[in-house]
Amino acid sequence: MYPDRVVSGMRPTGALHLGHYHGALKNWIRVQAEHPCLFFVADWHALTTHYDDPGIVERSTWDMVVDWLAAGIDPSQATIFIQSKVPEHAELHLLLSMATPLGWLERVPSYKDQIDNLAHKDLATYGFLGYPLLQAADVLIYRASTVPVGEDQLPHVEMMRELARRFNHIYGKEKGFEEKAIAAVRKLGSKRARLYLELRTAYHQEGEVDALAQARAMLDDAGSLSHIDRERLFGYLEGSRRIILAEPQALLTQSSRLPGLDGRKMSKSYGNAIALREERDSVVRKIRTMPTDPARVRRTDAGDPARCPVWQLHEVYSDSATRDWVVKGCTSAGIGCIECKQPVIDGVLAEQEPMHERAQPYLDDPTLVRAIVADGCDKARRLAQETMRDVREAMGIAYT
Repeated sequence: MYPDRVVSGMRPTGALHLGHYHGALKNWIRVQAEHPCLFFVADWHALTTHYDDPGIVERSTWDMVVDWLAAGIDPSQATIFIQSKVPEHAELHLLLSMATPLGWLERVPSYKDQIDNLAHKDLATYGFLGYPLLQAADVLIYRASTVPVGEDQLPHVEMMRELARRFNHIYGKEKGFEEKAIAAVRKLGSKRARLYLELRTAYHQEGEVDALAQARAMLDDAGSLSHIDRERLFGYLEGSRRIILAEPQALLTQSSRLPGLDGRKMSKSYGNAIALREERDSVVRKIRTMPTDPARVRRTDAGDPARCPVWQLHEVYSDSATRDWVVKGCTSAGIGCIECKQPVIDGVLAEQEPMHERAQPYLDDPTLVRAIVADGCDKARRLAQETMRDVREAMGIAYT
């Protein structure tokens, strides 16, 4: 019904590290070449856990955009913007909150998990409870077709779909809807109108999902329809309401879990991370001082790579020949731990080198970053305003 569009964002809570690159940014870089994408700095989301220290949000916002550009996000392919610069996100969040059952928010799995994990913070706030609702508004306002997520985020996408469905059910009602839909069918022309009605009947009476997909594709190609007639015809296909907010699909991403320097998941809070644009000397020092297999007390002691955090990084950064060399050398004490770490050092530095090169022009001239974001905010806001016009009209608050 709406154009193919991918939406995703990140919270600016500090410097990005290589775990962010392998877990999310590599997927963004791949997807931006395949679909129209909107990537946003989720600064309002950062306030849900950093409301008592908002300074970190502003400091991290521009650094994070530079990190994205350094990693390979291309502003000529993707729209880059800041969430708070598009106030329609907040408006849709507010309007959705009026009709969202409280139980829907309380049942989101990550809510209780985060409460437990961040027990040192006071998170008994609506902002934290309403996090998934704001997240839904971020996506629904662009009528996104897909949202790239890991498996742990699937419940959030399902909630977005439920919210869109509920909104359409409540506010998609329209006086004289069926008569207006039939009038819109006639605008398709006799041949297409007949096919549309046949496919609708096949879906409603026989449950033929293929017929529904075929009818949707036909409407996508019907360029002469007005926006509101298109909404009516998509709604008439499935029931008796306009489709105002689109239900996004989850794009399950292949996320590589990059281990930290201690073998746990790489995380700033664990103090085991390597920043995306960390200085060369710091990278070398961190990897050289990584803990290894505790059985290797002396250089002559044999070890087991499976018990060594360095081996997990070899699995990401080393080729099969190097990994074979590590296994043979470690288990026979033929190589020392410093020798073992060198290929990892080389691999990380090689990965970071083009990032430093891509970042440098933006560090030399920060106005380049500001211009990219300003342009992205303008594009995003135009799309958001289009959705909000329809939302306000459907809710009867489009005062003139």
